[in-house]
Amino acid sequence: MTRLPNGKAAYAARMQKARQAKPKTESAVSTGFDEKTKIWFNGRMVRWQEATVHVMSHVIHYGSSVFEGFRCYNTQNGPAIFRLKDHIDRLFDSAKIYRIDMPFTKAEIMQACIEVVKLNRLEACYLRPVAFRGYHSLGVDPRLCPTMVAIAALMWGKYLGPEALKAGVDVRVASWNRMRPNTFPSMAKAASNYMPSQLVKLEAKIDHYVEGIMLDSHGYVSEGSGENIFLLYRGKLYTPPLTASILPGITRDCTITMARELGCEVIEAPVPREMLYVSDEVFFTGSAAEITPIRSIDRITIGNGACGPLTERLQKRFFAIVEGRTEDVYDWLTPVH
Repeated sequence: MTRLPNGKAAYAARMQKARQAKPKTESAVSTGFDEKTKIWFNGRMVRWQEATVHVMSHVIHYGSSVFEGFRCYNTQNGPAIFRLKDHIDRLFDSAKIYRIDMPFTKAEIMQACIEVVKLNRLEACYLRPVAFRGYHSLGVDPRLCPTMVAIAALMWGKYLGPEALKAGVDVRVASWNRMRPNTFPSMAKAASNYMPSQLVKLEAKIDHYVEGIMLDSHGYVSEGSGENIFLLYRGKLYTPPLTASILPGITRDCTITMARELGCEVIEAPVPREMLYVSDEVFFTGSAAEITPIRSIDRITIGNGACGPLTERLQKRFFAIVEGRTEDVYDWLTPVH
């Protein structure tokens, strides 16, 4: 009989090999887990290694979690969290849609986000609050499973690559569509909603693209695997509406505000796929992606194949505010100290 290697030893060897492996994607390069930091977990700060759940927790088997992701920027006046209240409002909205009872108030979660940055002495980071159904019973009915909440901070560089903000990225239209209305609630930022996004991202990377663009169930443009999308077409800025199964992005909202401030007309309307190819500029927005230009779609060059003039103006305005180099007239920043 063949003797199998000791389970613990084999697992430890695989984990060690994974840690030593060189990153192969821009996400692996830009995302760093610092296991020396502490995580806010169910109301108290714990060591990174202590923030664990049981393998029979409901979330592991059924994807029953909602989350947020947003940046803390290193401003001239110290670290400041970007649109903290709006992100926590959306976290609670997502929980309400999925009927996940939140055991903490919005104020408590907001303060916990601040404390995570402060306690870990971070100047800039990416914050990830997550609320999920924990350990009690197995079955689709989640009502007896307690809600657990965690908030972690990690270092995350430019989501779509270090050169993406200037050079732009090459993307493709995905073969996978966004969910149909009345199947998954697209307005909720839930873990289960990101299973199709993983397929889109994997498909894009295998075909040597940086990202994919999903269409909605009617064949109109929806969003990227984790970003909203904008198109400049004949002097007007278009973006898909909420009815295109998009997540109501907070950076999307910032972009609409800034574009109108710059005198650009913004239209939220269905966007046909072919409009992508003939637009003067196309760009992604998101808390991780920030404002990232798209260089080509399906190997068709967009505009001049680089960051367009409007995209660049929006970038400059956005970073001037979040980095504290100009007045925060919209009250987007929450100082940590």
